[in-house]
Parts: sequence; structure tokens; C-alpha cells
Amino acid sequence: MKFTRCVKLLVTAAAMLSVAACAAVAPGQHQDMRYATLGTEDAPVRLAYREQGQGKPVLLIHGFGANAYTWRHLVPVLAQTHRVMAIDLKGFGQSDKPLDENYSVLDQAALVSQFIERKKLKSVTLIGHSLGGGVALALTLDKDAERRKRIKRLVLLDSVAYAQKIPIAFNVLRAPVIGPVSTFLVPKELQARAALRIAYHDNSKFDATDVAEYAGPLHDRGAQHALIRSARQIVPNNIDQLAARYPTITIPSLVLWCNHDKVVKPHIGWRLHQDLPNSTFKIIQGCGHIPQEERPIETAQAVSDFLSSR
Repeated sequence: MKFTRCVKLLVTAAAMLSVAACAAVAPGQHQDMRYATLGTEDAPVRLAYREQGQGKPVLLIHGFGANAYTWRHLVPVLAQTHRVMAIDLKGFGQSDKPLDENYSVLDQAALVSQFIERKKLKSVTLIGHSLGGGVALALTLDKDAERRKRIKRLVLLDSVAYAQKIPIAFNVLRAPVIGPVSTFLVPKELQARAALRIAYHDNSKFDATDVAEYAGPLHDRGAQHALIRSARQIVPNNIDQLAARYPTITIPSLVLWCNHDKVVKPHIGWRLHQDLPNSTFKIIQGCGHIPQEERPIETAQAVSDFLSSR
């Protein structure tokens, strides 16, 4: 029994790692990708992003192990009225994956803030999912008033926000030996399918194309490094201090949650709504942890309604 349980844990951990493997799935697939070189002269980081549409800017920030592919249903809808930019965070998708330790929420927020300034974006709506929601929250808490003024609206989808019980898959990834080893023990297609089963409530909602997208090569040592370092730092050490400042976020906010989320449970969303003084809380029925993928029509409608409101 112990051996069986160990194998299951390895499969789960490898599944979480596999989501980052969606880089370069097929030749030509990323021809529309653009790049921005950020960071410092001594430690430059090239972040990948996609851009579509015109109007006020909307910046999409994906969750742990994902990348811009997760927004494939939402971007065409929002791009009808907005300039939509979907970024790959450091260590994910097509962005650089340096072998350093700077993969915390605050590290990611610093790069995204630099991206916003570099692109001269103003009146930005931030849309963050899961880990990306934590990055978005950190951006709205920036102590620099000028940078903070650039952000006008906030949308949080099943976002990390507080100290919480870490799912067992993350604990396995954080383990010194099991984390790195697990990615080599399970076939990539199986890893991707297992990851989607964790994230989705209705497994019929993803197909072979999605599995193939998330089962790209995981041979990049940098991708494995980034996932493990990100898992180990997914909850900032100062999370309680950050959470205590949520009531100071007064911009209009939409807190959107799946009713069957087992990764970041709905009560977290309700608590976040209570802490954000100018927020609306909405539950999406019939989905797990990724509303923009599993319930794209309902999610797009909720976000569009929020963006069109005064």
C-alpha cells in the first residue's frame, strides 16, 4: 500500500510539473509570440507575451504551471473591446527559465510591474488566475504610488491570497528528492492528463489537443527548476502582512470562483471578497480550478460585464 501511494504521489507531482512543458509543442505554433527583455543588465529575463485587440489594456496573468494558452477562450472575446496582453511568467511557457532562486510571487510581480512600465500601459485591468492572482494582488499593493495608479481594475480567478493548506502535489514538488525525480518517472502524456484531472471538475471538458498542449517536452532543465522553485515559494513568507493590507485595495474588483475548486476552495474567494471593499463576488457553477478553460462562456460573460460596468 505504501508503494502504491508513493507512485500516486509521484504521478501527481509530475503532473503539476508537466503543465509547464507546453513550450514549443509544434513548429510554428508560437509565431505570434512577442518578447520583452526585463530584469537587470546582470540578470536579464526575457518574458513572452501575446497581444490582440485595441482599447484600454487588459493584462492576463496565468496560474502555477500554466502559460498564455490557458486564456485561449477569453482573449478573442475581450479583444473585441480591449487591448489584451497575455504574459508568460518567468519560468513558464516561452519565457526564460534561469537557474536562480527568484521565483516567488513578489519576484514575479516585480517583473510584471516592469513590463507594465516598459509598455507604457495605463488604466490597466489585471486579470490573474491562481498564482497569477497572487501576482496581481501584489501589484495592487505596490508601495510606489505612481506604479499603483496604473492599475484601475482587478479580476481574481480562484486566486491564491492567504496562508492555506498546501495541496499534497505541491508538498511533493517541494521535497528535495521526490520533486526532481518525479518528472522523469511518468510519461509526459500521462502527466498532462493527470494534471488536467486535478484542475477540472468535469474531465470531459478537455480533449486530446489540450493534453498535447500541456504535454510538451519537459527536457528543459530550466522548466523543472522553475516549477520546483515556484512550488517552494508559492506562499510568500510575509503572506499575513500582505493579506492585512487587502482592505486598502479600493479599485473595482471582481472575485470569480469555481464552485468545485479543490485547490483553492471557494471560502477563500468569499474571504477575499470580504477583504476587498469595492469588490463583487461571483461563483461559476460546474467547474474546478480553471474557470476560463472549463466554463469559458460563463467566465467571459462575467468578465465582460465587469469591464463594461462603470
